[in-house]
Amino acid sequence: MRTVIQRVRHASVSVDGRVTGQIGSGLLVLAGFAPDDDTRRLDWMARKLVQLRIFSDEEGKMNRSVQDVAGQVLVVSQFTLLAAARKGNRPSYTGAAPPPIAIPLYEQFVQMLEQLLGQSVPTGEFGADMQVELLNDGPVTIVLDSPE
Repeated sequence: MRTVIQRVRHASVSVDGRVTGQIGSGLLVLAGFAPDDDTRRLDWMARKLVQLRIFSDEEGKMNRSVQDVAGQVLVVSQFTLLAAARKGNRPSYTGAAPPPIAIPLYEQFVQMLEQLLGQSVPTGEFGADMQVELLNDGPVTIVLDSPE
């Protein structure tokens, strides 16, 4: 599993002009799933995400988590995070889980985050052509892979 985590002032995702998810201050999480991802990897990523200390404390140091600041999380599925582009000019997406595998992983990941945060986690629409808008705060952007 690979995620791109962006600390945001606000973010939203739309499909065909309809907003499917939006948040205020918190984290926008782009999430890609591999065929061999499992509950253990999802749990690791969800816990890491909610505990990652990338929000500023009173002294301006990144020392607080999204939980600490009562922030929100928006999750958007993005299979292109698992693209292989070292050879040639057309990325290969064979490293990404196909929808029958990825959809349940995505749904389980969102449920884990909701349980850990104690709040609803808005999302995009799996497999749709989505438009994501955000105001990156910092900017803070972190790429995080689950352990093997």
